[in-house]
Amino acid sequence: MTNQNNNTKKWFTLAVLILGGGTVFKLPWLKDAFYVPMMDYFHLTHTQMGFTLSVYAFIQTFGYLISMYVADRFSKKKLMPVALIGIGATGFYLTTFPSYYEILVIWGLFALFAEIAFWPVLIKSVRLLGDSDEQGRMFGFLEAGRGVIDTVIAFAALGIFKWLGEGAAGLRGAILFFSITMIVIAIILYFLLEDDVISAVDEQGQKVNKNKAALEGALKAVKMPEIWVVAFTIFSVYSVYIGLTYFIPFLKDIYGIPVALVGAYGIINQYGLKMLGGPIGGFLADKKFKSPSKYLRVAFAASIIGMIIFILLPHQHLNVYFGVIFTLAYGAIIFTQRAVFFAPIEEVGIPREISGAAVSIACLVGYAPSMFAFTLYGSMLDRSPGMEGYRHVFLTMIAFAALGFLISSYLVKVVNKKKALQQDLESSQIKA
Repeated sequence: MTNQNNNTKKWFTLAVLILGGGTVFKLPWLKDAFYVPMMDYFHLTHTQMGFTLSVYAFIQTFGYLISMYVADRFSKKKLMPVALIGIGATGFYLTTFPSYYEILVIWGLFALFAEIAFWPVLIKSVRLLGDSDEQGRMFGFLEAGRGVIDTVIAFAALGIFKWLGEGAAGLRGAILFFSITMIVIAIILYFLLEDDVISAVDEQGQKVNKNKAALEGALKAVKMPEIWVVAFTIFSVYSVYIGLTYFIPFLKDIYGIPVALVGAYGIINQYGLKMLGGPIGGFLADKKFKSPSKYLRVAFAASIIGMIIFILLPHQHLNVYFGVIFTLAYGAIIFTQRAVFFAPIEEVGIPREISGAAVSIACLVGYAPSMFAFTLYGSMLDRSPGMEGYRHVFLTMIAFAALGFLISSYLVKVVNKKKALQQDLESSQIKA
């Protein structure tokens, strides 16, 4: 009965975490649904929009250095609600349609709250919920659940936007909806999440200052090579993932996909694949391959083969629906990888008490492509318009996938070595 209660509590906690994870990025990534209204009513150019996101990415990347300390120093019960309330309160100010420089500050604050105070804590919390053989499913359901919440909240905001006339009032109403929703969910998280026990003793059992313990944990994480191998595996997946963005203009330019179908494709690509890839990736990692690292390696190999075939196809003579189906299938592979790319942190034996620092390092390196990959891929298309430019993009995606295959192969060796050492230790204890 106790095991059943613990299992119920575990999945209930995951559901609560998914609520926060599905809403935290709605305001920072407001452009996903409201790019044109933002330009019109915030009076921004494309360049200014891009620079706003660059400010966010810069603070996000280097902010993970701070979160190495923060994520293990403070409880999720406090950090996650504070982060959501911070984003919601900043969103209220955004409804005043402030100046461009104020918007830069606002997106900087979004990065601080969402990426430093919330995201590493969320990933750490999910890791600690499951045992070593459940990591794939835990992260898979997190990704799928976020996709569901994303979809519901995004379409609700779009409905408000249309209901209020699709103008300034509509945009203001959508922002208010996002802000209020985050604050409500922050309150729910505060009352439903348990307080973390922050260790105040060192490895020798001596009492230490909690600030000192968090700093020592961060330094310990930095010195563990296994964390960096996981981080660069995530880096490779994310570099390929960013390339999926360019399937949309590819289908429009090369296949002549109708405008109405572009919108439907975008929704499926952004939300549908996340909901599909999450549980499939988790199931394959835990049940089929019994190792997230092994699954990531196989998925890298599949993505390389798939993209080579795609490049060699006579696209000008193929039906538009073939292009749509093939690119969505390829995207599904990458989304299954995204669903489980944090799971190897458990496999390589990172101590659970430094989970926050480990996740922060993984995020620092893993999400670094957001600072350069969009510019890299975009410049290829600008320099070589048409099929040649897309071929360069796809070849670069293959290169990143090949890098990921090599790194994940090494990661599998690390995991196998850890398992062998653990088995030897258990055998020696039984003999003793």
